[in-house]
Amino acid sequence: MARFVVGLSLSILISALLSLAQSSDPQALSYAVQSITAMTGGNPISDVSLTGSVTWTVGSDIETGTAALEALGTGESRMDLALGAGTRTEIRDTSTGTPLGRWMAQDGTSGLFAFQNCLTDAVWFFPALSSLSAGQNVALSYIGQENRNGESVQHIQSYVYQNVQFYGPAPSPQQLSTMDFYLDATTLLPVAITFNAHPDNDAGTNLLVEVDFSNYQAIAGVLVPLHIQRYLQGSLQVDVNASTAAFNTGLSLSTFAIN
Repeated sequence: MARFVVGLSLSILISALLSLAQSSDPQALSYAVQSITAMTGGNPISDVSLTGSVTWTVGSDIETGTAALEALGTGESRMDLALGAGTRTEIRDTSTGTPLGRWMAQDGTSGLFAFQNCLTDAVWFFPALSSLSAGQNVALSYIGQENRNGESVQHIQSYVYQNVQFYGPAPSPQQLSTMDFYLDATTLLPVAITFNAHPDNDAGTNLLVEVDFSNYQAIAGVLVPLHIQRYLQGSLQVDVNASTAAFNTGLSLSTFAIN
């Protein structure tokens, strides 16, 4: 997905969303407009930096430390977790036109994300820069009003629209890019997103990822979810409590480069 500045104005946002009307559900577009407006207050957001404390859990291994989460538009993101055993880094980059990802573990090992794990939103931790902002070729569908964890939510689904047909057993780009957004039915602030990750050698096996957002606070006119939790297959993996947020600081594209 290409990089977009979110929150230029409500009219510009509506225009951008309506440009996708041929492939999107009008009700989903309407809720997306309202959700982005609720988060940004109409303020333009070109980049975001969050810092705070983090707990990282993999199996029985639990580490604590500090987190730095950065995003440039909708296509570039970086997570740096300074933990007791070293730094865990995850980077996503679409600036070359091909979505890429790289991870670097606490022990110094690193590797590239498989292509099938680079088609969902790069900015998973800050929903104002998600597919709700209708990035390039993103289509939105309205699933309906539901109850989720005892709360009433509006359920919207997104995927990257392809004007071609794909055949065969392999998952299509539409399937690999599908994301589900759950918006509080009253405020329309995102409370959760879900999508599928996949083993590096098997795009057909789904591993459910869920990201929960809570403790929204107003910072510089933007409502920011300060508590961000990422689950993999139902197990809490990343638990961030952000303490600072900064916007439009001029982050460099080189910060997100993947060599």
